[in-house]
Amino acid sequence: MNTADLELFVRTADIGNITAAAVQLNISPAAASAALKRLEKQLSTELFIRSTRQLRITAEGERFLLHCRQALSSLDDAKASISEMKGEIAGEVRLSVSSDLGRNLILPWLDEVMDNNPKLSFQLSIGDSLADFYMDKVDVALRYGQPEDSTMVAFKLATVDRVICASPDYIATYGSPQTPEDLLQHNCLLYQLGNKTYNQWELLSKNSEHTTDTKLHDKKPTNTTSNTDDSIKSKYKIKVSSNRMCNDGDIVRRWAVAGKGIALKSRLDLSHDLNAGRVVELMPNYYVEPTSLWLMCPSRKQVTPAILLLRDLLREKCQALLTTTK
Repeated sequence: MNTADLELFVRTADIGNITAAAVQLNISPAAASAALKRLEKQLSTELFIRSTRQLRITAEGERFLLHCRQALSSLDDAKASISEMKGEIAGEVRLSVSSDLGRNLILPWLDEVMDNNPKLSFQLSIGDSLADFYMDKVDVALRYGQPEDSTMVAFKLATVDRVICASPDYIATYGSPQTPEDLLQHNCLLYQLGNKTYNQWELLSKNSEHTTDTKLHDKKPTNTTSNTDDSIKSKYKIKVSSNRMCNDGDIVRRWAVAGKGIALKSRLDLSHDLNAGRVVELMPNYYVEPTSLWLMCPSRKQVTPAILLLRDLLREKCQALLTTTK
């Protein structure tokens, strides 16, 4: 049997649509339909029940799908094993990465990896929503934040602090906020993911050990907890407002560079802009809790020599970049 036909069958079963599966595999719908019919003829059984409105997998198709996945996985493992024995890094890595990192940092790093390993290729998926490893056919994902799924294999790449920033033009026009209360008078560029809008920013003062919560939700600042003891730290939860929000982190960064407002972003995403002076850090007496950057795989099977090579390179590049922007 043709392995390409098996790949198509698995993809069609996952998506439930022949045309969509064909698009993902860069073949025509007609070729995809012919391949499935060829596979059904070889097996002497019907794998899908087709109608004008839907495509439904048969009981025989479900049973074959299980073995098909195992066979393709074993084939991938065999290819990786042979490459490892030869001492070479080869194969295809399907990488999902967030918009900022993908567009502005990762591309030249991947070029470097492929230049040094000609038999290695990457299939890149860029977007801020965490990829579905099963449905999206992703081997590994690069994302901020502690992984919530304990079954995944996750490699921590870096601890990344987050900065509040704006362009010099914005500061010249609207001034620079000095306290959390001041943010209520500014246009704070907002990031959106799924149904959540990140419009509550949490800041901490830099000179303390304990925490006192202060919430500021109104345009007119309420009285904050006052302390003359430097050992007391205040956490300010500020509900900011904006005339701009987007579900793409790179767009929020571009708005900040263009002087459209104040942004709260990771130092890594802003590294080139900070170094070039396109944005500057604000509010030196306050900070935001840092985040972490992780390389995640759905299982130990995906941890190939190519993934380990990528992990080591990303750690090195991220640490070097973070050091230059401190």
